[in-house]
Amino acid sequence: MTPETEAELRKRFTYHPPKDGQPEKYQKLRDHIHLSAVMVCQLCPDSRERSLALTKLEEAVMWANAAIARNE
Repeated sequence: MTPETEAELRKRFTYHPPKDGQPEKYQKLRDHIHLSAVMVCQLCPDSRERSLALTKLEEAVMWANAAIARNE
């Protein structure tokens, strides 16, 4: 394993406590994606596809927060 790979794995599997300003960014992302989730529920019939759309929005929040936590 290369040192770069080891460093990347360490970054991925380490707790990253919030730094100044990050909790506000996390909340802003959650608020905006929540609005999208509400719209999906209002416009789309209850279905497997709607469930998948909501799951993908949850994933989007998770990965966006991870981008902030891991790279700032």
